[in-house]
Amino acid sequence: MRSCIPLLSILLLSIAACKSSAKEEKKTTGAGAQRPPSRVDAYVVTPKTLIQDIEMPGSLAPFEETELHPEVAGRVTGIYFNEGSNVSQGAVLLKLYDGDLRAQLNKLQVQLKVAKETVVRYEALLKISGVSQQEYDLNILAVNNIQADINIVQTSISKTVLRAPFSGKLGLRNISIGAYVSPQTVVSTLRKVNLLKLEFTVPEKYGSQMKTGNPINFTIDNGTKKYTAKIAATENNITADTRTLKVRAIVDKPDPLLIAGSFVKVEIGLGKNDNALMIPSQGVIPRARNKEVILYNGGVADIAIVTTGIRDSSMVEITSGLKAGDTILITGLLTTKKGSKVILNKINKP
Repeated sequence: MRSCIPLLSILLLSIAACKSSAKEEKKTTGAGAQRPPSRVDAYVVTPKTLIQDIEMPGSLAPFEETELHPEVAGRVTGIYFNEGSNVSQGAVLLKLYDGDLRAQLNKLQVQLKVAKETVVRYEALLKISGVSQQEYDLNILAVNNIQADINIVQTSISKTVLRAPFSGKLGLRNISIGAYVSPQTVVSTLRKVNLLKLEFTVPEKYGSQMKTGNPINFTIDNGTKKYTAKIAATENNITADTRTLKVRAIVDKPDPLLIAGSFVKVEIGLGKNDNALMIPSQGVIPRARNKEVILYNGGVADIAIVTTGIRDSSMVEITSGLKAGDTILITGLLTTKKGSKVILNKINKP
């Protein structure tokens, strides 16, 4: 019985040793195993000619536009324009009732005539000391006061006439003869249509290239004909929300098809670059702080931080971080890390 116990102990120790040996062998095998190289597609960075154009949405607006309001309240006695007609600067468009003001003006003109005659008589009496200098001065003051009152009434009468502030085309008429209007009443709208403004925005990085006098092309929505405009001015700050710059261009002698308020597509030429480095868009890995690409370096993957420029439907410009002749990976990006071994399955060249 005693001899069986040592034998049992030896047996248990042997089994434990075998299990431990098996675990160590498995652990050693797992740790020493290396992942096989990934097969990926690559792209050789080659300089190419890039015509740098951007397309932005924009809208047309009248060169000048204003709502026409009477300066004072009153009853309309005359309308001297037709809807949609062209008018010249200073043309009379509307007349309000001014009978009461003209009656005041006639009364003041009579008073002025009498006051002037009185001044003439007092001037003669002053020469012979028939009146004092003070009495003469008081009559001169009365003449001046009446003349000032006449000027006030004449100004009020002029406010009953609405004139065109500039030459342009009128819109629809909103009032009729006999209507009572106030300064809040919109009589019509006046637009200067022999010139048009084209307004659009560009990304912040292109703001410095929007120089006054530079030509731009644009097309109207669903149209193929190209029109030309010249940059007139830019806003003096970048919009914080969108990081864009507002630009205004002038369309000289616009085509009848160009209507204020129309949506247009603006094409802006930014120049030509004969040595642009373009790579497929899928080769760029966006990160929180930068953008990366995976370089192929003698069978091993490496990471390069890049700066991008102009994009199109499938390619993106690299402005820094790569040089001509570099080979980048365009597949297997999610599983390939820095230092991973890779085998090139297919090499694409532009």
